[in-house]
Amino acid sequence: MAYDLIVIGSGPGGYVAAIRASQLGMKVAIVERENLGGICLNWGCIPTKALLKSAQVFEYIQHAEDYGIKVGQPKADFPGMISRSRGVADGMSKGVSFLMRKNKIEVLEGSGKLIRGKKVEVTASSGKATVYDAEHIIIATGARARALPNLPIDGEKVIGYREAMTLPKQPKRMVVVGAGAIGVEFAYFYHSIGTEVTVVEFLPGGLVPREDAEVSKELTKIYKKKGINVLANTSVESVDTSGKTLKVTTKDRKTGKEEVIECDVVLSAAGVAPNTENIGLEDLGIKTDRGLIETDEMYRTNVPGIYAIGDVTKGQALAHVASAEGITCVEAIAGHHPEPIDYNNIPGCTYCVPEVASVGYTEEAAKAAGYELKIGKFPFSASGKASAAGVKEGFVKLIFDAKYGELLGAHMIGANVTEMIAEIVAIRKLETTGHELIKTVHPHPTMSEAVMEAAAAAYGEVIHL
Repeated sequence: MAYDLIVIGSGPGGYVAAIRASQLGMKVAIVERENLGGICLNWGCIPTKALLKSAQVFEYIQHAEDYGIKVGQPKADFPGMISRSRGVADGMSKGVSFLMRKNKIEVLEGSGKLIRGKKVEVTASSGKATVYDAEHIIIATGARARALPNLPIDGEKVIGYREAMTLPKQPKRMVVVGAGAIGVEFAYFYHSIGTEVTVVEFLPGGLVPREDAEVSKELTKIYKKKGINVLANTSVESVDTSGKTLKVTTKDRKTGKEEVIECDVVLSAAGVAPNTENIGLEDLGIKTDRGLIETDEMYRTNVPGIYAIGDVTKGQALAHVASAEGITCVEAIAGHHPEPIDYNNIPGCTYCVPEVASVGYTEEAAKAAGYELKIGKFPFSASGKASAAGVKEGFVKLIFDAKYGELLGAHMIGANVTEMIAEIVAIRKLETTGHELIKTVHPHPTMSEAVMEAAAAAYGEVIHL
């Protein structure tokens, strides 16, 4: 059977691309070897947020008296939290299945492999292989947890994010290797329900080391105050899994001092690796760089008719990036003239407590780029809404170009900031100046007032500080 477009992979890049292609009149099929929705809906974005919500509710109940409410001693139901998370993921996957039917997209179950002549071979779990033709093919096979050379993932003692969401029982002690978004989110979840957690980060500076330095410092301070052990600028030298408990040997990269930490499980959260093996790239001569597929700004590979989007390419490994790339790619295929994605205006969000959100230049990067800066910062401790809600930790930091007033970057840590960052993305897209932002009336009382106040602080006009 022939199609206008076959998409290999049904994650947030693949299924969104397929739907947009169907809207544009194409005959579309999508290949999926596991569950519709890919890692994001089944093992990533959605189920992790369900777990984090359970942890947040548990913490609310523990501190109910702070809000004038008396309740009994709460108990974390670890299997119940896991079950709820899997139920949410299952519901989302079924939602994607509905969208496929609604948009008349055929789902081809199995593993996809490129074959010369614009063909895709789909091998079902039974081993039966079927070849399909397509005028255009999009590779959207996503990524998996990256295994470190000295930290091989065995799925039981050394685990990745998938296993962290389905552990049969709650560990008493856990070492998390990697302090990026995945690491700090799981660290928060497990610590909040009573697991003793140590986070080990190779880079200096603290948690979320790729965020603005002030945000990294603030989150590290908050996590340490919660009782989470944070070891930054530290390497994992080895993990001894031979005994009943694991022995993790760490090394301070500055002093050279080694430390042995005992735990029940190690979570490897050191980023992701693209799923580009065994899909026919070499057979077709598709160019890659360190496993990532090379494309132009419309996601065309060096082989005509073959495209790649999402985590298999060099852009940020984020679900919303993959979706935007899928739409852009398909609209270009359809003969439209979509605007290339501005990768410096992609928001990043980390859903720990407090949340972290950012977009654009960090202060350090803006200085390195040669900008003269105006920086405004507004703490949530001065926010009426934050005080009323009992969430006074964190701040909003805005970075402006002093010459033209352009908003170069925004960095937030606090409650609900992952919802607030979209305002900054729109402001930067519209090239709004600092003075225009100050004059944009924000509702009171809200957390979002901190955005307006931070802008005012940059220009010496802040009211509530």
